[in-house]
Amino acid sequence: MHAVIFDLDGVLVDSMPSHSLSWVQAFQNVAGIKIDRRLLYVLEGMRGAELVERVFAENGTDRSLAAPVMREKDRIFKGMDRPRPFEGVREMMQEIKCAKAVVSGSNRHDVESFLDDIVGKENFDAVVTADDIGRGKPDPLAFVTALSKLRVEPAQAVVVENAPLGAKAAATAGIPCYVVLNSTLLVRSDFAGIVPQDRIFEKTSSLKGLLKNLCNE
Repeated sequence: MHAVIFDLDGVLVDSMPSHSLSWVQAFQNVAGIKIDRRLLYVLEGMRGAELVERVFAENGTDRSLAAPVMREKDRIFKGMDRPRPFEGVREMMQEIKCAKAVVSGSNRHDVESFLDDIVGKENFDAVVTADDIGRGKPDPLAFVTALSKLRVEPAQAVVVENAPLGAKAAATAGIPCYVVLNSTLLVRSDFAGIVPQDRIFEKTSSLKGLLKNLCNE
């Protein structure tokens, strides 16, 4: 294997609790919509605009409120305590010797800032963000773009994800996928038919030995 492609939120950084809470508050504050936090974990991987469009369509909400909702979400999120990398992630990034990439539905500024918190963005061989592509997961474009940047074939890489849409995107791109649950509100059954159960792990750090071995093959 030549490369590992990581999602960021919920895989390397414990940011999904903050993201989900800020979305819940933003939809309530601006549009008066009450949404279940779990839905945000199910839909994780969509670009922000796609997520708002989905929620608005289900609630018959005026689309003119989309931009205000997104601004409110960003305001709330930035006012929260800064999310931290998951335990063991820094060491894991240093010990995995094959090429590493990050694919995220967040904007480039936020992604690179979090990568600097981990081991420095210069230690990743490719970074693909919402600023680089026009479609979110489950569209495979982000992963296909990462493969192109890394100059590897799908069979020469693996993806590490925490969300069903991301796992579906990896599958469509033809890349083997492993799932880590970490602090998610999702359970193993949410990935049924997408990822085999033996490829679902409780924590990102639980994958360290496996990824190190795969990188040596």
